[in-house]
Amino acid sequence: MQINLTGHHVEITDSLRDYVDTKFTKLERHFDHINNVHVILNVEKLNQKAEATVHMTGGEVFATSEHNDMYAAIDSLIDKLDRQVIKHKEKVKRH
Repeated sequence: MQINLTGHHVEITDSLRDYVDTKFTKLERHFDHINNVHVILNVEKLNQKAEATVHMTGGEVFATSEHNDMYAAIDSLIDKLDRQVIKHKEKVKRH
């Protein structure tokens, strides 16, 4: 799985990159046909925003999350993506 990490008005530090990589391995445990992920971290005044598009076999899922802490926004984003990936996996199994 390839992760493209982009920052808008935020510097992507090594710790931020490691945190995102660690969190996305959780997704890969649930569905191993994930090809690549595009993550955008954005800061707008006091809001920290994280959004991601996950490209996988049979489609793609998108989620976005906002919080006043970037790490909390990433956690929330992973939870949303996790639910969508599991839903997609069930759909693929049925066909």
